[in-house]
Amino acid sequence: MKVLIVANYNTGRFSPFVVEQVESLKKLGVEFEFFGVVGKGALGYLKNLSALKRKIKEYKPDIIHAHYGLSGLLATLQYKVPVVVTYHGSDIHTKGTTLFLSKIAMRRAHWNIVVSPSLLNIAKIKRRVSVIPCGVDDITFYPKDKIECRQELGWSDNEKVVLFAGAFDRAIKNPQLAKDVVSRVANARLVELKGYSRQEVNTLLNASDCLLMTSINEGSPQIIKEAMLTNSPIVTVNVGDVEYVCKGVDGCVVVPSDLDSLTAALETILQSDRQTKGRNRINQLGYSLPNVANKVLEIYKSIINKP
Repeated sequence: MKVLIVANYNTGRFSPFVVEQVESLKKLGVEFEFFGVVGKGALGYLKNLSALKRKIKEYKPDIIHAHYGLSGLLATLQYKVPVVVTYHGSDIHTKGTTLFLSKIAMRRAHWNIVVSPSLLNIAKIKRRVSVIPCGVDDITFYPKDKIECRQELGWSDNEKVVLFAGAFDRAIKNPQLAKDVVSRVANARLVELKGYSRQEVNTLLNASDCLLMTSINEGSPQIIKEAMLTNSPIVTVNVGDVEYVCKGVDGCVVVPSDLDSLTAALETILQSDRQTKGRNRINQLGYSLPNVANKVLEIYKSIINKP
């Protein structure tokens, strides 16, 4: 089985969760090639159509798997190869034109995947759809000794370090709220999560006292699942599927998106200074990369085998 991935390539790389899913499916015998979309907005994406058709003619895939709605729309403008589209959040939460175009892709695709039930509710897809969160890498993300990780990073043992769940320049992550929260907590500082390798992120999670997420919206945030694999404490607002993922895990707290609630929760977590059992919860949910890869493969097979 040959699959062509169609996804954004504006940054010069594909999203880690897309690459991780591909690598997992390769282990199940699926062949892959990538088509990187370079451009912004609907017109920017549509300019890639001729190049995509050439790639299809050259590679002759059995299935195209597009990630995000605009890539899905582009992929469904050709008629020779069936298309699966995964929607990760911003393509649906953005609403307006982006959601409208994503809904066109939903109607034209052979199958749709959304990464959380909340996205399904917003998009109102009625058929040819599955809810499958992206798998998480339980090999790269695992518990490590906190003191050793702090020494590796050059952090003091006497300060409380809060890891922000994203980059400060991404408005959707609501960094100002996080900064305001941490400024109210004595002897605490906020660390931006930007520009690190996957292995370095694992070290940061293990070294931190807490992960803090203040996003305006999310789909099924990978960083929450990755933090849980390291048994790191979490304070997060209720976005995407975090309430379900964190359910029943002491030290993983979901609170309203206001300054007082977040501050109180963060102070409580920092005072306890305990690890969680988040890794057990992720294993219980079956969110490992191999498990998710098997679910995606079943979709591929159902499309190929359909008369």
